[in-house]
This record gives sequence, structure tokens and C-alpha cells, in this order.
Amino acid sequence: MPTWFTNLTIGQILLFVGGLVLVVGLFAKVWKAIRPVWRGTGNFLEDWNGEPERPGVPAKPGVMERLRAIEQKVDGIDHELHPNSGQSLRDQVDSIRTELREHIAQQQG
Repeated sequence: MPTWFTNLTIGQILLFVGGLVLVVGLFAKVWKAIRPVWRGTGNFLEDWNGEPERPGVPAKPGVMERLRAIEQKVDGIDHELHPNSGQSLRDQVDSIRTELREHIAQQQG
């Protein structure tokens, strides 16, 4: 055995054990306060990254994948709201409006 260990007094051993108990007790108190935050952070990261499919549970897409899907939908809506190749909703509404104006003009005059 090392000489530093064999030269310890009972008082020193009790002081060391008391300090160790104090440190463990403080750590337990701090962990009790931090644990809910730690769990919340874990849940956030799981939501952010998504989860792969596993037996009986469908895959859960992450935030970036969901944002990409939203952007694609917005791009599709934007395409329909601006005049372009004649096939957008906006082009169809403009065409109907022109035809309606011509029809009204024919009826009035």
C-alpha cells in the first residue's frame, strides 16, 4: 500500500468521506434541477433531427425536411399566382376576365 494511504488518520479519512458525501449530495441537487432542462433539450433535438422508421412506428421527419416540404408547397402556390405559361391559375382567371369583359361589351353594345 502507498505510504500516503497508510499514514492517514481516522480524522482525515472521516473528513475525506464527509467531503465526498457533500459533493455527491450537491451533485444530486444540481442534477435534480438540471434534469428537466436536459430532457427538454433532448426532446427538442429529437424533433429537430427527426426519427427513422422502426417496426410499428412510422418515421418522423426532422425540421429541415418539413421546411423543405413547406417551401415546395409555397413554390407551387407562387407559380399559380403569377402569370407565366398560360397554365397557371392567374392566367386562367385573367383569361376568364377578358372573355367576360368582351361578353359584357357585346351585350351592352
